[in-house]
Formats: sequence, C-alpha cells, structure tokens
Amino acid sequence: MNKDFLWGGAVAAHQVEGAWNIDGKGPNISDMMLVGGANKSRIITDNIISGAYYPNHEAIDFYHHYKEDIALFKEMGFQCFRTSISWARIFPKGDEKEPNEEGLKFYDNLFEEMLKNGIKPIITLSHFEMPFYLVKKYGGWRNRKLIDFFINFATVCFKRYHHQVKYWLTFNEINNQSNYNSEGSVFTNSGIIFNNDEDKEKVVYQASHYELVASAKAVKIAHEIDSSLMIGCMIAMTPIYPYSCNPDDMLKAIGSNHKRFWYTDVHVRGYYPGYMKKFFERKDFCLDIINEDLDILKKGTVDYIAFSYYMSFSVKGDGNIYLDYDESKDLCNNPYIQKSDWGWPIDAKGLRYTLNYLQDRYELPMFIVENGFGAYDTFENGIVHDQYRIAYLKAHIQQMKDAVEIDGVNLLGYTVWGCIDCVSFSTGEMQKRYGFIYVDKNNDGKGTLKRYKKDSFSWYQKVIETNGEIL
Repeated sequence: MNKDFLWGGAVAAHQVEGAWNIDGKGPNISDMMLVGGANKSRIITDNIISGAYYPNHEAIDFYHHYKEDIALFKEMGFQCFRTSISWARIFPKGDEKEPNEEGLKFYDNLFEEMLKNGIKPIITLSHFEMPFYLVKKYGGWRNRKLIDFFINFATVCFKRYHHQVKYWLTFNEINNQSNYNSEGSVFTNSGIIFNNDEDKEKVVYQASHYELVASAKAVKIAHEIDSSLMIGCMIAMTPIYPYSCNPDDMLKAIGSNHKRFWYTDVHVRGYYPGYMKKFFERKDFCLDIINEDLDILKKGTVDYIAFSYYMSFSVKGDGNIYLDYDESKDLCNNPYIQKSDWGWPIDAKGLRYTLNYLQDRYELPMFIVENGFGAYDTFENGIVHDQYRIAYLKAHIQQMKDAVEIDGVNLLGYTVWGCIDCVSFSTGEMQKRYGFIYVDKNNDGKGTLKRYKKDSFSWYQKVIETNGEIL
C-alpha cells in the first residue's frame, strides 16, 4: 500500500456518543428509535415514551469516554478516525440561526484530542442525526427549506473546524433510500414519515434531489472557505450481480445498479444521467427541479468517493422494464457465498469488484469508510476470541490490496466500521458487535461501559504497523 495510505476505524455520533439531551443538544431522528432485533424492525416513536428503551440515548457514552477511547485507537496505530458531527448537538431544532456553543466546544475538544494523538478526523455532516424537530415541523427532506438549514449547519462546521479537519463527507449512505419500501432507511436518511395515500417512490426522489442540491452547495462553500478541503460523497456500495449470464439477468443487474447508484453519478458528474431522466418521465414524476438547482449541481461536484462495503446482492431478470428495481422483492440468493448470523452475504471479492467498478466509472480517489463484521461475541473473563472477525477483515483487506497493487485503483484509506462496539444502526442492538474493543453493555442497556481489547485489536495493530503487509 502507498506510504500515505490512511488506516483507521469508523463510527457515527448517534451510535456512540450518548449524552442525547445534555449541553443543549436536541433530539435527533435516531433518538426516537426503540431497540429492535435480527427479525424485528426498530419502532419509530412520535414522542419519547417513559420507561421505553432508546439505545442511542446513552449508546457507549463516548461523549464522556472519548479520551480513553482515542488512547486505545492510538495504541492500535490509527492514522485516521471517521465519525460525524451530530447536527442536533450544534442546532438543537435545526432551524435556528445561531449554533449551540456547548455542542461546538465538544467537537473542538474531540478533534484536538485526535490530532494530539496523530489521528486525522474524517467527518460526516449528516449521518442519520438530523434534528427531529425538522421532521415534525417541516416534514424532513420532503421540504426544500431543509437545504438552507443544512447549509447553515455545514457552513458553521467548515468555518469552525477547517484547520482541524481536511476530509469531509456530506450525506451518509444517501442511496440507501433507493429502497423506498424500507421506511426505516427513508426515515433515517431523510426524516420522512409517509402519509397513507402518497407515492412513496416519488417522495423519496424529491427528497433525494434536495439532498443532492444541499450536498453540492456544501462542496462549493467548503472550497470557498478553504481550498485545501476534500469533500466527498458517501454511498452504501452493494454491487448487484446478475444471477447468471442470461441476457435478462444481465439487463436486470444493469438497471438495478443504475437505480441504486445514480446518486453517485450526480455527485461526481454534476448532472442527472439520461436513464434517470427517462425514468422520471415514464413514471410521470414532475419533481421540483429548477434551473438554479441544475447549475448548483454542476458547480458542486465532489473531490472523492467514500463508500461502505459489507455485502453484494444478486438479481434475476423478470421480464419487466430493467430499471424498475425494487429491493424489497427483487433480490435472489447467491449460491456461491455464505451469510452472516444476520443474513448478510459475505463476499470479500465483491470489494475488489466494487473498487474496479467505481474506478472505471468515475476516475476519482476513493475511500473505504465502512467495512466490518457484525457478530455475536463471547465475553469471558475480560477476553473475546474473535477469529471470525479477523478472518472476515483479512479476506477483505487482501482484496483491497489486490485492487490497489494489481489493478491500480486510487484509494485514500480504509476505516473499519464499529472499531469500538457501538449501537447497531439497523437493529439498535449491542449484541451485534463489530469492534476491536468490547464495551460492557447489553441489549437491555445494562453494563459497566468498561472497555476491553479483543483478539482482533492486536491483529489490526500489526496490520497497520506493517502497512498491510502482515495479515
């Protein structure tokens, strides 16, 4: 790997910080979600229910433990650490003109601590943490007004932290809402709660457009504040394979990938691809897209592509128009790969495929900002033997290395998701663990919050020390 390659770990504010209602922070959308499970969706509540368990409210209390945790990251050898700035910590309601100084000070201190320990911050602006007030009063990102609210937030962050933070991301996994039938994904991406009689897909595309405009505006503003800043998009990269070489399967896979990754086309190229224009026309989606928006998209293209990679998908042709991909019903089983305890396909070679796909399509630097393995860990006498996690990461890092060293892809860095155990976004559980560091907390919220090193801690330490030579 290149000597400037960045190794590290990744989390999100709402999954680790806790401190959900102190120092002026307002409730964000993740604060309104109850705990779920592998076969149980997280319930979104309209108000905080007394006595109900909201796992993000305390999470692992990184807010008060960050110095201890960063010391462990330094011991592992982290060169970078990806987290997010909780929007509701800076603007508790989201539509205020002036920020919450206590919230800003927390991130002053956090970034200072990271840099003091030789760790570069990789910072996401919107990672499922928009203020819940914006959902209640404005309907979330279905409302054009949110562009200005987001830009106010982004501008404050760029001005305050540009001397500490070089690498930024605008919207986390913006394309997950392409699965518009998953109301949990749409709510966390865009703060949208559907009405019974509306076209869900149209609502999602309208919200997505406003987010893309907001992202482009943020890129332009960041470059005006500090031309050295690197602003990236962030997508959930799940490459979609054809089940076979049957032409119908091939066309279905092309359309499915288009439907999921058109967001990247707009972020990188600055305009809507022809296939999406035709799609909107065929669906009779008369979206609120004005000429000023199109000009903004052209002027606010990103500097690099960041993505999460956990799995790949597969589809079969069904005789329908190939762009009409519906993730809730169109996926099929891939017989060539195994699955995790949570039913996620395990496909290390898919990461190499992904890197080549993105390199060929966009020719921009890339950053793997999430890759990890959620599993049940057995904790006994302060020890976790997690060879399964090491095996997963080893296989994926090897494919990453092959993509860089053999295929010549341009890769900035790699951050392992959930480097310290955190609240699972999808289920709200603690028992779905990803980390190199075990946190003593259970699904019911009980535990000491004490941190323990797993076997994977020393393994990743050696990987970083040798720049990926020893896996």
